[in-house]
Amino acid sequence: MPTTTWNRHHILSLADFTTTEYDTVLQTAASFQEVLSRRTKKVPTLQGQVVANLFFEPSTRTRSSFEIAAKRLSADTLNFAAATSSMTKGETILDTAKTYLAMGTDIMVVRHREAGVPNAIAAEMDRLGVRVSVLNAGDGQHEHPSQALLDLFTICTLIDPDHPRLKLLKGKKIAIVGDILHSRVARSNIWSLIASGAEVHLAAPPTLLPKLFAEFILESGIRSQEFIISSFPLSPSFSTSPNQQLFLHWQLEPALQNADFVMTLRLQKERMTAHLLPSLREYHQLFGITRTKLQLCKPNVKVLHPGPVNRGVEISSELMDDPEFSLIQSQVTSGVAVRMALLYLLGSGKA
Repeated sequence: MPTTTWNRHHILSLADFTTTEYDTVLQTAASFQEVLSRRTKKVPTLQGQVVANLFFEPSTRTRSSFEIAAKRLSADTLNFAAATSSMTKGETILDTAKTYLAMGTDIMVVRHREAGVPNAIAAEMDRLGVRVSVLNAGDGQHEHPSQALLDLFTICTLIDPDHPRLKLLKGKKIAIVGDILHSRVARSNIWSLIASGAEVHLAAPPTLLPKLFAEFILESGIRSQEFIISSFPLSPSFSTSPNQQLFLHWQLEPALQNADFVMTLRLQKERMTAHLLPSLREYHQLFGITRTKLQLCKPNVKVLHPGPVNRGVEISSELMDDPEFSLIQSQVTSGVAVRMALLYLLGSGKA
């Protein structure tokens, strides 16, 4: 395990993550990935601790990944389901969290459809003066830190399996394509990829990548980092400054040109409050990732998707199942190791 001291009590956002923290997560996850390759996959690291998965919104991958990660660390797990909880009788979110606190919970993994809920629970735990850590497993359209970290780990271990580290992505071109407006994954990935020194290109229709998105990024504090958000290039002929790291496109081609990695995002129809697309067929024609469109990228390009996938919409079914290009299954596998690392880093100071 890395010997670096971990001082972060909660993991709510990647906005203020340091390079050292990123590298600590990556190296710790690499250690746990080795553990997961053994015949005996369990370690006693968090034995006696309780991890509560407070998922106020449906999830398959994230919830299952956190649950198995906690069990691999020998922690006891509690799983919350809103539909069968006292919230149906009027109990508040904070009262629910305090109920789990009273049961002896050490780490709360929180997912909610509204932004800010994990932060509110963390603030309440701090106010009560208890040593309970809160880990954001996705909140509204805000962030999804563990997904971005597993994406980072998947890419870095592809480049250097033995020593994944942030600087491996410096200068790499990474395209993020799809429903960026509604995506908490995109927001967290922007923080991590910019911190790595990668060149990040966002591509989507104007309705899913409005100019207000650039203002959101700036207002979130990213201007404190040394990079420039480009104007909105509408054609491949757009000229860029050598200092730019984040580019926004309303066409797919300039984003894919010579890209090293392509991250495609799910169309989150459940969060769309207006009719933002003419049709799914037209979206796939213009922004769906296919083998033909990948010819614009570098020859060894790899494709990622956080899941669940709308086959034939964000990505062709053929490409999704092609191990030559797709890292989607690797992301799922990486998720367990990364979430073990996060739980370990938060829980190791409580033993």
